[in-house]
Amino acid sequence: MIRSVLTLGMIFLTISVQGQDLVHSPSILSNSITNLGSSGGSIWAGPYLNVSHDQGETWQAANVEPLQGFVNSVYSLSVRDQTIWVGIGNQYSSTVGSRESQTINEPRGLLYSSDGGNSWIFHSATPPSGQSSGVTGLIDHPDDSLITYGSVTLPTLPVTVLPQSPPWDIDHDPDSGTVWVAGQLAGIRRSRDFGQTWERIVLPPDTTSYLAPELGYEFPFFVQPVGIPESLFRGLNFQAFSVLVDQDGIVWVGTAGGLNRSEDGGTRWNHYTSQDGLIGNWIISVEEQPRGTLPPAIWVANWPAVGRNQRYGVTVTRDGGMTFETTLHGVQCFDFAFDQTNIYVACDQGLYRSTDDGISFIAQNNFVDQTDPSRSTREGTSVYSVEVTDHALWLGTQDGLLKSMDQGMSWEIYRTNIPLSPSGLASIIPPDRVPEVSTYAYPNPFSPATDRLIRIRYDLTESQSTVLRIFDFGMTLVREFSSLTGAQGPNEIPWDGTDERGARLANGPYFYAINSSEGTFWGKILIAE
Repeated sequence: MIRSVLTLGMIFLTISVQGQDLVHSPSILSNSITNLGSSGGSIWAGPYLNVSHDQGETWQAANVEPLQGFVNSVYSLSVRDQTIWVGIGNQYSSTVGSRESQTINEPRGLLYSSDGGNSWIFHSATPPSGQSSGVTGLIDHPDDSLITYGSVTLPTLPVTVLPQSPPWDIDHDPDSGTVWVAGQLAGIRRSRDFGQTWERIVLPPDTTSYLAPELGYEFPFFVQPVGIPESLFRGLNFQAFSVLVDQDGIVWVGTAGGLNRSEDGGTRWNHYTSQDGLIGNWIISVEEQPRGTLPPAIWVANWPAVGRNQRYGVTVTRDGGMTFETTLHGVQCFDFAFDQTNIYVACDQGLYRSTDDGISFIAQNNFVDQTDPSRSTREGTSVYSVEVTDHALWLGTQDGLLKSMDQGMSWEIYRTNIPLSPSGLASIIPPDRVPEVSTYAYPNPFSPATDRLIRIRYDLTESQSTVLRIFDFGMTLVREFSSLTGAQGPNEIPWDGTDERGARLANGPYFYAINSSEGTFWGKILIAE
């Protein structure tokens, strides 16, 4: 039994991985950049935790066991000076009976470094085996069915299984050392001792606008209470997706049921919804825009949740939640970054940039490499994350990592650059995943709906014309790219998984052949939704 979420912590299994340090990486290790974090001139990037301290000239990777083999990935990232917290998770598809395949996200744990990533401690997501009630990690012990808040004891449903409880967001307060994790069905969890012990935090029910322990309550603290009409109570505000500790120490939590604000470290909460001015109740991201001596502006990425009159868009409050303004109506957004009065918003439709403190926005969804105009992202490229370092603006997209040294006017594109020969490969990359070949394609398997593009890689000893042909399993030609100019060194050809008519090809294996004066390079691609 959990005796008090406000005073009693729970043991969290930790494993020291110090000494494995950062290792050389030939490039970023994925073209789909899901998370970005920065400190000074350093940029950190997920999903496999790359870092560059020299504006992208060289790269390193965190060679820690949870990320080795590319089985797990980064779900959340918090970087403040030399302190780094990383939420680690895993994704897979599951089908039950005749139902459609469902994407499942699970937690694996948290990585913590206090020395800029040179050494790490891993906190497992699951409770240590054989322990009694009250011993937990990012999920609960099966007997944790009660939770104390103020003068009342609330019934709670222990979160004992991993599915749909990943660490979607993480933040920490550098002054107090408190760490916060938003874990969807696992709710909000807090550690006051650098991840050694954890507490589950009580948030307001959907129908409650203010929660304080001295008021006294009777409500079940879990997602879908039994016996209460859905129209009155759904527990959506217990599903946490984003968390922020702002410069004043105020904690902001975004859930599937609104935005929450606490001035006392997570005891009392104000709860805001679309009825208070939010454009949507599902809060994917909460970020802070520093404004000098003024209170920080809090920017929120809204998605529509249960209820009427909700839309995709962005909400901002500049007065601590007293009033809200909305913008980018109908745009699905994921992340924010700020450079004085410049505001950058990462969205499904591209990057939105404001130079007038959010009064108006300019959209950009096609990015061309300033040093090599032949390298560009596909039109309509989604931008998942955005970050600002001392001298650069960085975008994490579905088609590479982008850097701008002039506030978004021009770009340099970084993509995975794994050599065709595995000699000298970074130790984080499994050797059996990179055999010595004449060509390869990535990502492979390839999902046109999710990945949008697959890139076929090959090397040439000199510049020459090449032809790429793609065949189905019966060796019928389905697509040809002719009159291509291959440069000396590494080359890449993007393909969107369509045939000559522009129709998307069916799932299954395909073969490709690259013809050049040096011979024909053969490879295989698996299309799988």
